[in-house]
Amino acid sequence: MTTAQTLRPQGGGQIVLLCDHASNHIPAELHQLGLPASELDRHIAWDIGAAGVTAALSEIFDAPAILCNTSRLVIDCNRQLNTVDLIPATSDGTVIPGNLHLSETARALRIERWFHPYHQAIEVVLQERAARGIPSVLVAIHSMTASLAGVARPWQIAISSHLDRRIAEPVLAALRRPGDLIVGDNQPYDVDPETDYSLPFHALRRGLPHVQVEFRQNEISDATSQYRWAQRFAQALGHGLIGMDLGHREG
Repeated sequence: MTTAQTLRPQGGGQIVLLCDHASNHIPAELHQLGLPASELDRHIAWDIGAAGVTAALSEIFDAPAILCNTSRLVIDCNRQLNTVDLIPATSDGTVIPGNLHLSETARALRIERWFHPYHQAIEVVLQERAARGIPSVLVAIHSMTASLAGVARPWQIAISSHLDRRIAEPVLAALRRPGDLIVGDNQPYDVDPETDYSLPFHALRRGLPHVQVEFRQNEISDATSQYRWAQRFAQALGHGLIGMDLGHREG
């Protein structure tokens, strides 16, 4: 299995989609990191439902989408390389045996084999679009567990951002307008350049418009609900793109 999967690489829409935690795949040589299959089915291994939503949005917007095909337990491709949870020793109370006491050589190998190729795939798409003069709006697709460490997440969908709110503000307004959703604004997560990698590296440093979305996992548990939520988010995102100044801005 390749490290990254790219859908519609020549897509002509404004949107470029990223899905950092699309897969719970553990490369065979890592022997499931010492975990039973039941643990790999949990949210600790991947963003459940996010890949399906990403694929649907790629279709709706004719958007390139780059999906990471390696579990976040092998290496979290949305973490800065100096963070503790880049290769987590524990996750939501579960010890990850295959990540304990890693040598610097083993750590560097994971970065080289699975982290850099995913981000290089994103760079290829963005550089090719820039060469063709196609502006890009980066949208990172994530999902969140309904409860973490005993704390419930009431938000069915949440928008995460940093200082650049060009996309976040109109998308939040559009999602809240019907009045039937609990919508998070930087809850439970914001975009933090100190720890997050994908949007800071690919969007903030270029000044590209961007936003991150979190879907609660029990809302996108099957293909039907994934497509339904993709359609609803696409409508809100469309409001965010109306009149958008796609010029570069420092994040």
